[in-house]
Amino acid sequence: MKTQVAIIGAGPAGLFLAHILKRQNIESIMLEARSREHVEARVRAGVLEAGTIDTLNHLGLGERMAREGLVDRGLDIRFRGRTIHMDFPSLVGRSVCIYGQQEVVKDLVAARLAAGDPLLFDAEVVRLEGLQSATPRVHYRHHGADRTLDCVFVAGCDGFRGVSRASVPGSAIDLHVRHYDFAWLGVLVKAPPLPDMTYANHDRGFALCSRRSLSVSRLYLQVPSSDRPENWSDAQIWSELHARMFDESGRQVKEGEIFQRDMAQLRAFIASPMQYGNLYMAGDAVHIVPPTGAKGLNMAVADARVLARGIVQYFSGHSRAELDRYSEQCGLRVWKTIRYSAYMTGLLHRFAEHSTFDRGMQMAELEYIAGSEAAQRSIAEQYVMLSDVTD
Repeated sequence: MKTQVAIIGAGPAGLFLAHILKRQNIESIMLEARSREHVEARVRAGVLEAGTIDTLNHLGLGERMAREGLVDRGLDIRFRGRTIHMDFPSLVGRSVCIYGQQEVVKDLVAARLAAGDPLLFDAEVVRLEGLQSATPRVHYRHHGADRTLDCVFVAGCDGFRGVSRASVPGSAIDLHVRHYDFAWLGVLVKAPPLPDMTYANHDRGFALCSRRSLSVSRLYLQVPSSDRPENWSDAQIWSELHARMFDESGRQVKEGEIFQRDMAQLRAFIASPMQYGNLYMAGDAVHIVPPTGAKGLNMAVADARVLARGIVQYFSGHSRAELDRYSEQCGLRVWKTIRYSAYMTGLLHRFAEHSTFDRGMQMAELEYIAGSEAAQRSIAEQYVMLSDVTD
């Protein structure tokens, strides 16, 4: 097969890129190693920044988001039994939307297939060839047969463990990594959530109460990175959540049936540059953020918008100027976004290496934020629209 753009991976970065290119009459073929069922069932973050919301609406694919998503107008941080409430509209004039990443993926996949545009599931890419030539070739396996896809550009949107970044010589890419020695135990619960996204810094560790709908809560506890979901009974989870949320009465955090558990390891990762020859990478293939900032999906969408702009310029005006600047244009935004996520992680979690001095500094920072509208506006601005790009 031949196409203009071969897109590896049917996650947010690849799907958004395909839809943006389609609006500019640029052909693409998508190859996804996993099944459609697997891709649409992957539970990920659900906070959509203003730029992501606008992009979905611009593509004409925001109808279900508008109908089923929840507008989140505020963020709460609890510490020492107190609550810092940040009202997004009054502070920065925009809000975020709570709409699960898997729901976004479902909408984009359905629209792609309904239009008859090629999206091949269970198509595992095994090798990339000729990335520095004018005719890259993608080798993949589909329905038990080895196949090839020739293209002008390869978009590597296949995640941290994908073949795209692994195809770049080590001497041509720099990796920047930070691992955290704790994880998040996450549960989905059939119970009404708190009104706003609520973070907590407690002597026992971090906790987060978020929502997936008006009847489903998404709750997290900081645990050691070596821990496992099965080590926690329902009673232990509820006891710890009430304690860390300073919910002494046990009535604020509503209990219900825990119907899903998982564990998220925390790390920060950046690969630079984000391009090699005619391979351009986006999303988790080149950056991972701690989930505290709720940025992963939004960063992927921003990458797709910048990359699409360069590809459109090439096919419409035969100029590589934007493509040549792709990594440069994304780089500062990526570092700023990871800086924010690392800052929020450092502000809200307990670290094994923390001394009493370090703990005191954490509390002093939270006290400062509680009394400073400027500090609250800074956090709100970064939470709501840090990952956005200007088209």
